[in-house]
Amino acid sequence: MTTNAPFPYDPTRAAFAVSAIGAATLVGAWIFQYGFGYVPCALCWMERQPYYLTIPLALIAGIAGARGVSKKFVLVALTVCLAAFLYNGGLSFYHAGAEYGFWPGPESCGGGVALPGSVEELQARLSAGDPPPRCDEAAWTLFGISLAGFNFLISLLLSALSAAPVAHYLQTRKEKA
Repeated sequence: MTTNAPFPYDPTRAAFAVSAIGAATLVGAWIFQYGFGYVPCALCWMERQPYYLTIPLALIAGIAGARGVSKKFVLVALTVCLAAFLYNGGLSFYHAGAEYGFWPGPESCGGGVALPGSVEELQARLSAGDPPPRCDEAAWTLFGISLAGFNFLISLLLSALSAAPVAHYLQTRKEKA
């Protein structure tokens, strides 16, 4: 159910945009991982989780809105997306700050390993493969912005796209009352 509202305020079109941009972001992460061999750190994995929730949710909401299902359903779905992207934005901000040295990253994500205590321990580590990448080192940057920094910016955009129809609905409802 598209409305006569302009794009960012139309819940159905906003839901489709959130789903499409989210999917493009996740595909981009997979291309870096599987195409270029960039292994994600623990925080990178955590930053993907909101996309696994919001892409199908926004797509379902967009389809439901296009088929005339209650506008409130679409708005509730967009509110859930908003919460997920605000969480992801905070996590990405924390991750980027650790990469730029503004604060320490989590100890569990340092990537550093203690020296092996024995030859057997060394052999076990070598056979286990490479240690996970560090969360406080940017694997790739463009114009000085790391992947976590780009994820922060994308999360802000998706938060705004999710929030615009909800805010518009609340504002117009308030004006009618």
